[in-house]
Amino acid sequence: MESTDAPGRENEIESLRDSLDSYVRLSNIYLLIISKYKDYIEEKEALSVAELPTLVTPKAAMVARKAADIKSEFDNYDYDANFYDAGMKAFDFVSKGIGSTALPIEFWLMPEETLRFMLGDVTDKSILLCSILIALGNPSSKVVVVSRDSMRSIYVYYEFGGSVVMMDVENGKVEKFGNKDDMLKAFSLDDESAAYEFNDQMYVDIS
Repeated sequence: MESTDAPGRENEIESLRDSLDSYVRLSNIYLLIISKYKDYIEEKEALSVAELPTLVTPKAAMVARKAADIKSEFDNYDYDANFYDAGMKAFDFVSKGIGSTALPIEFWLMPEETLRFMLGDVTDKSILLCSILIALGNPSSKVVVVSRDSMRSIYVYYEFGGSVVMMDVENGKVEKFGNKDDMLKAFSLDDESAAYEFNDQMYVDIS
């Protein structure tokens, strides 16, 4: 006996195909527009070093809400007792839960935008992680950018319990150091390197 639902399913599938095709064509138009105005957009998006701290937003509503969600996973969240584990939950959320993308232009996403789209590049995700860590109660959290030749690496670190914890969102790694100097040594900085760090309160050139 032939199912009477078959024509309806075929129409639904065809409608989905049409919607997907329209979405792809619209995305291609957006990419064309971005490519045409790439230089203009990047010029407007350029930030001075003094403006980098504005990217870290621990008090933004969606960031604060995410930090509150993480805290709620603990009975009576206590900073001294629970921050390290809470920080690891934040790291897992950002490194595994936020999708990765590479935009065709240099474009900064704010932490709330990264959360809204659940998508960002390593810079966007690192800035989001730093914002959440601060919202969890650790103001020492910072984004570190290390450049050498055309290569750039981005990390997030914080000081806690007499140690320095460095988080590598791109590679999904967490390392612990005895102090900040030990962490900096791990970067193998030399005369060809450039490095700086920032959070919502400061920017410092450390190279």
